[in-house]
Amino acid sequence: MGVLVKKATQEPVVQQQEVQYLTFLLGNEMFAIDILGIKEIIEYGSLTSVPMMPEFIRGVINLRGAVVPVVDLSARFGRPASAVTRRSCIVIIEAESEGEKQDLGVVVDAVSEVLEIPAAEIEPAPSFGTKIRPDFISGMGKVKDKFVIILDAGKVLSVDEMAVLSGADGNGTDTLATLGSRE
Repeated sequence: MGVLVKKATQEPVVQQQEVQYLTFLLGNEMFAIDILGIKEIIEYGSLTSVPMMPEFIRGVINLRGAVVPVVDLSARFGRPASAVTRRSCIVIIEAESEGEKQDLGVVVDAVSEVLEIPAAEIEPAPSFGTKIRPDFISGMGKVKDKFVIILDAGKVLSVDEMAVLSGADGNGTDTLATLGSRE
């Protein structure tokens, strides 16, 4: 009788894992961001405005001694700036630019919950029909017979792109990039 031996060259079976997403509201729409990039959620507090910034940069906050730029997601999507209410929050997200990590705050109208969305329940981003740039959307998650727009935080919060949009200061350096730099 022969013995069956499993070949070592066979690829392991990859199970589809559910990914956790933080869901939040902007206006009446539900959005989600992969929770792995989120550091914390804080109450909307006093921001210091910075002159000569694009409309979607609300200002900066002091987060335990670090200067953190705050982006208004609604304005980033080309919509009117979010109205601040008692449910407004700032979600602190770690973004990467040129191999360096930088914390950015994102103003949202309200944080909803953390959801696990199976990969099988995520559809590709639509090529039309949303009022958001298609490259900002990584997929459409189906949750309770409704769609949740899953954002690609790396593209939405691209420090390089936002720095280009904010322009350069008189010294030729990117103003946004220096706002959150750590010394």
